[in-house]
Amino acid sequence: MICAYIDAALSRAHYELIQDEDPYYGEVTELPGVWASGKTLEECRQHLAEVVEGWVMIRIARSLPIPPLGDTQLHLPRELAVA
Repeated sequence: MICAYIDAALSRAHYELIQDEDPYYGEVTELPGVWASGKTLEECRQHLAEVVEGWVMIRIARSLPIPPLGDTQLHLPRELAVA
């Protein structure tokens, strides 16, 4: 379930080259605060996947809503679901 959500997020990610030690920058604009960088595009994508996973875990822990990404949604057990 979380893997599908991470995949959906990565498919929506936008990448660009920036002037930095880690020149690849990626973000998922539909998920506030979700961005990462890396020395290569693949490293950036890997870091971005980790950020998405952490973002989801924090949202669950704080009972915050997790927006659907297209047809991909996280269905939380009732005791974890946001009211």
